[in-house]
Amino acid sequence: VQLQASGGGLVQPGGSLRLSCAASGSIFSISTIRWYRQAPGNQRELVASISSGKSTTVVDSVKGRFTISRDNAKNTVYLQMNNLKPDDTAVYYCNTNILGNNFWGQGTLVTVSS
Repeated sequence: VQLQASGGGLVQPGGSLRLSCAASGSIFSISTIRWYRQAPGNQRELVASISSGKSTTVVDSVKGRFTISRDNAKNTVYLQMNNLKPDDTAVYYCNTNILGNNFWGQGTLVTVSS
């Protein structure tokens, strides 16, 4: 399984970005996909996840601002981020775990700054 994250960039506070995680492999549609982020000097933290049945979870700090979704026909998971704050600045990674093996995308940098 290969994961390709994209969509990061520089945005002003209050702005929006949509991250994409494109996956290879037919197993994508039955996999739970997660978005993590890691800010400088911080540990990597789970931000959101979506199951194969499209059940979603998001961490409290982004609830009401971030939405995770998936398009199995395109083998892609999205993270819509609205009302971005400087604290959201981080490298964002997509991840899946298959049979105990972790697979990570390469990360995409989100910078929220005026």
